Amino acid sequence: MSSYAMPSDWPTDERTARAVQDELRTRVDLDETGPLPGTGHVTGVDVAYDDERDVVAAAVVVLDAATLDVVEEATAVGKVAFPYVPGLLAFREIPTVLAALAELRSDPGLVVCDGYGVAHPRRFGLASHLGVLTGLPTIGVAKNPFAFAYEDPAAARGSASPLLDGAEEVGRALRTREGVKPVFVSAGHRVSLDRACAHTLCLTPRYRLPESTRRADALCRFALREVAG
Repeated sequence: MSSYAMPSDWPTDERTARAVQDELRTRVDLDETGPLPGTGHVTGVDVAYDDERDVVAAAVVVLDAATLDVVEEATAVGKVAFPYVPGLLAFREIPTVLAALAELRSDPGLVVCDGYGVAHPRRFGLASHLGVLTGLPTIGVAKNPFAFAYEDPAAARGSASPLLDGAEEVGRALRTREGVKPVFVSAGHRVSLDRACAHTLCLTPRYRLPESTRRADALCRFALREVAG
């Protein structure tokens, strides 16, 4: 059962946010394997900012996982609700993301965030945070490795190497296009890392980034332009 309601006590300062983060990250479930790749729905989530107006736009795009056709999409625009603090960016983005999810009539299925899950200094990036709050299975697929180390995967599509924090594997560098820079995949909530990588490959038949991310990115930028006039 998923809920897209905003918590009533959403933090507005760094100290409170860190305490909330510490409590919520104990609820992350990395034991479930997650839905089968290529089945059901996959939903891309992305946000865009207008820093001059202190506005954030969120987009959610539901795809048929088998065909990658768009099933439904929704947007929400709101004021940025939290200051910029590295490691706490989810507190800026989640209120508007939840508002966009609440507009959907379809089951989101697996949610793919343009960012991180447990590949996060405090093991609780946007994908993990959103998963715990909604109960949805989530993964993060990021464009860069954040602060973590990795060896370049082999050139072939599907090649991967561990994304490491010391000796701990927090995600994987995954080659989605032959000879093209990898993406950085991490489990968020209720999905294993192996399954997260398999989903990412299913979502990248033509381009480096998942179709879910590409479509959500375009939609949230459009929503921001519409608000700006």
